[in-house]
Amino acid sequence: MSTRISRTDLARRIAADIPEGSVVNLGIGAPTLVANYLPGDTEFVLHTENGMLGMGPAPEPGTVDPDLINAGKQPVTALPGSAYFHHADSFAMMRGGHLDVCVLGAFQVSETGDLANWSTGEPGAIPAVGGAMDLAIGAKSVYVMTDLLTKQGTPKLVAACTYPLTGVRCVTRIYTDHAVLDVTPDGLRVRETFGDNTVDSLAALTGLNLADATDAAAFLEGV
Repeated sequence: MSTRISRTDLARRIAADIPEGSVVNLGIGAPTLVANYLPGDTEFVLHTENGMLGMGPAPEPGTVDPDLINAGKQPVTALPGSAYFHHADSFAMMRGGHLDVCVLGAFQVSETGDLANWSTGEPGAIPAVGGAMDLAIGAKSVYVMTDLLTKQGTPKLVAACTYPLTGVRCVTRIYTDHAVLDVTPDGLRVRETFGDNTVDSLAALTGLNLADATDAAAFLEGV
């Protein structure tokens, strides 16, 4: 049995956890995939920091409007009732606590919920902060979508971040290709595992003390 799920399956898993009616920002890169799996029969309001509320799905081939793009410069569509506004107004929404959920990528997440996702700090590395700092401190819930391990096998979940921080104690939940973990005042709690992963195997991979909340999460989902 595999120990990982695909990026598209992970996006589908995240989409299932976003409450109906939420105002949502999806970060550049893999998080944008989540939009493809939000249920079409329920209402979500997608926000992009370049100045739009009410984004729809990606356009069909041949119907791209070059004036409609998200923050990652990907073409999008506009749903009925969508709105456009100045960049500064968009950031005021983010900083003012008006977003319910944001989904961000990560280089590292600490066991206390610190997030590092804009630079590795390496000489010559190109910083790419965008609106991540504003989202990290402004959204009511911050979900992180990331692989558990780097290509070199180094864990992205760490006791303390070694890369420049995006936000301090800002992450709510971490979705990885191995498991879903909640950030709590007592540390990381494993909410769900994928494949043949266990809490013990995840602890071995990360070197962290992880609490087992899989039974509690399954119970709550069944209530």
